[in-house]
Amino acid sequence: MSNDKNQSKKSALMGGEFLIKDARPEDVFIPEEFDEEQRMIAQSCKDFLASEVYPNLERIDNLEEGLMPSILDKAGELGLLGISVPEEYGGFGKNFVTSMLSAEETGAGYSFSVSISAHTGIGTLPILYYGTEEQKQKYLPKLATGEYKGAYCLTEPGSGSDANSGKSKAVLTKDEKHYVLNGQKMWITNGGFAHVFTVFARIDDDENLSAFIVDADSEGITLNPEEKKMGIKGSSTRQVFFNDVQVPAGNLLGKRNEGFKIALNILNIGRIKLAAAVLGGAKKTISQAVNYANERNQFGRPISKYGAIKDKLAKMAIKTYACESATYRASQNIEDLIKDLESQGTDPAKAALKGIEQYAVECAMMKVHGSETLDFVVDEAVQTYGGMGYSAESPVERAYRDSRINRIFEGTNEINRMLAVEMMLKKAMKGELDLMGPAKGVQDELMSIPDFDQSDEGLFSNEKRYVANFKKAVLMTAGAAAQKLMMELAKEQEVLMNIADMLIETYVAESVLLRVEKLVTFKGEEETLIQQNMARAYVFDAAEKIGRCGREALMSFAEGDELRMMMLGIKRFSKLDPVNIKELRRSVAQTIIDKNEYPF
Repeated sequence: MSNDKNQSKKSALMGGEFLIKDARPEDVFIPEEFDEEQRMIAQSCKDFLASEVYPNLERIDNLEEGLMPSILDKAGELGLLGISVPEEYGGFGKNFVTSMLSAEETGAGYSFSVSISAHTGIGTLPILYYGTEEQKQKYLPKLATGEYKGAYCLTEPGSGSDANSGKSKAVLTKDEKHYVLNGQKMWITNGGFAHVFTVFARIDDDENLSAFIVDADSEGITLNPEEKKMGIKGSSTRQVFFNDVQVPAGNLLGKRNEGFKIALNILNIGRIKLAAAVLGGAKKTISQAVNYANERNQFGRPISKYGAIKDKLAKMAIKTYACESATYRASQNIEDLIKDLESQGTDPAKAALKGIEQYAVECAMMKVHGSETLDFVVDEAVQTYGGMGYSAESPVERAYRDSRINRIFEGTNEINRMLAVEMMLKKAMKGELDLMGPAKGVQDELMSIPDFDQSDEGLFSNEKRYVANFKKAVLMTAGAAAQKLMMELAKEQEVLMNIADMLIETYVAESVLLRVEKLVTFKGEEETLIQQNMARAYVFDAAEKIGRCGREALMSFAEGDELRMMMLGIKRFSKLDPVNIKELRRSVAQTIIDKNEYPF
């Protein structure tokens, strides 16, 4: 595949290293590099939504009996449920980036996107990555075709974000042939029609959960009625009750006590996959918004001719393009590490888990950024439609309601923000990431006279300098917080969330610059002027946010001369030269308006 080219020449950064090392454009993968086969798979997903999902949206939202499972069956016949499943178990055996692309394309499918991603992700991957050979042979071929539908039972009424506190219990029978499972699970996507549950429960009084493969037709399983939800109304969401359910001892998934680790690793995958899925939703919504803006006349001309609407369309597209750049950058890093580990003889399932675990920081960051990008896009789309956007007859009304769950799914955005910072600090404490050296360097720089030499030349010379300064802003703020608050930092959640936002904006700003810089080497500067404008506009917005979050964080724990010095530092590190942001955005908007769709 084209994204495997020059693999040996790449010097990919490890998870979190983006903060202390510079990536090169040649080291990142960009969506413009998808090969023919990947584009064909993407087109198959698009065509499937057009023929099977969009004509049936009302029926899907009304939870018509048997409809969603039948659509999943058709997806299975096309192979869309087995993209990640190895060929020996009846799947396509495609690489991680290809699975991300199919997640993106099906992500435009409203409730269907939730059902298919739950089935192909949390419904299938625990067995693929942790199952014994016997378990894989039994379940994966049927999950890959859709003969079996999968679901994942982790959350309980008393354990949401604190997943390891679940009360469900499993007790081994005296003959050691079965576990007797008791408990209650809630918010189970695909719960109403799943054949196979991955269920998390504590064996006896173990410290951690264990995981089990449970057949849905086992005696003792009952379901509550379908939940009534704000959005994603067409996805089946039910409570599942396990009352003395006999689970064969051979259906323990992974090792005893390993369930929490399995849950965390599967959530990491779910996070980065969600970042892909929301891209599909965002691109579709932008296209709907510009279609409407070009058709809707007010004061004698289409509303797309007005600056206020152009500003909305541009911001929606810029955020989406930047989010896509960072999502596929991280995805290819994961893919490269998986391939590298496999070439050293690591089992493919273990290689995949290690690859994803290495980039857990990036997975958490992109889950936050992606879900908030889609929320911004659908909100502005409703506003572009005006009163019509509030009508249930408009497509953006459904998009608006369906989007909201993404900031809660796969761990809330607040939890993911704090996780991203905590995981970075843990890597530093373990010696995997040298944050202290660069943080000390930034402190020394604050005490010295600023270097005003800005003689760099070449494309994005200013923007690269800005991103280098963003990294200094993060290192200074996080370093000072860790030094000052020490063990209390974990309790200062507001500070952690500020630092997380600085971290996310830095990563995404750098990613969009790297993408466009690489694109210029393919197409030339003249052909990529709009993409350059998008990158510059994103860096402008990132600087604003980094400056504000940095000031908020510092004022929360520093004082006196130390605070004054670091506030000057934040000002210096988030400072930009003046740029006509209106013209940058207008050029982007005009391209979208002329093409009458999201064209990038």
